[in-house]
Amino acid sequence: MTTPGSCPATTAATHPPMCAASAAGGSQKMVRPRLVLFGDSITEQSFRPGGWGAALADTYSRKADVVVRGYGGYNTRWALFLVHHIFPLDGLAPPLATTIFFGANDAALLGRTGERQHVPVSEYKNNLKMIVNHLKDCSNSMVIVLITPPPIDEEGRERFARSLYGQNARKLPERTNEMAGVYAGYCVELAREMCIPCVNIWSKMQETEGWQKLYLSDVLILQ
Repeated sequence: MTTPGSCPATTAATHPPMCAASAAGGSQKMVRPRLVLFGDSITEQSFRPGGWGAALADTYSRKADVVVRGYGGYNTRWALFLVHHIFPLDGLAPPLATTIFFGANDAALLGRTGERQHVPVSEYKNNLKMIVNHLKDCSNSMVIVLITPPPIDEEGRERFARSLYGQNARKLPERTNEMAGVYAGYCVELAREMCIPCVNIWSKMQETEGWQKLYLSDVLILQ
């Protein structure tokens, strides 16, 4: 039993509800922890059926709100223009945890159709570092998780392009699995230097036979 303006009693065996009572008038509003997913189109589309964002939301449905901040086509250079707006230093309580999932676009090759998205790998690493440092400024207790770019199904991307454009499909790949691996390595290296968790999906996915169809829904987007 509770009284107006107070939080429900809990035991150590239950997950305590988040409760904040306003000092003025004793009114209540419930505040749930937030998990923010920050990244490119792989994050933006993570709530598709069977997507990894949807799986997280299901797992934490009674404990936290999973908030998607994914921007299709973005690289880390463009992400820096957003980070202060998405994670303000003053305002709402900072997220309990944040994933940073960029690199698939940064690794686009120069001289190809996607070169405007290209970010040199040294700059990519530095951009990630600036994003992480900003999140640390927001909260010294926030869990920050880096996610490497995924592997590239080069043959699948070529088939996909030909299905859309036929003979007009690009002759040279705009992305390669080898280059995605280079960026993944820098992401892992930064996580090690900053002592934060990192999910190396570039390596992990390729450990499974048939990963191209098992894990990718359109030869790039994760299922």
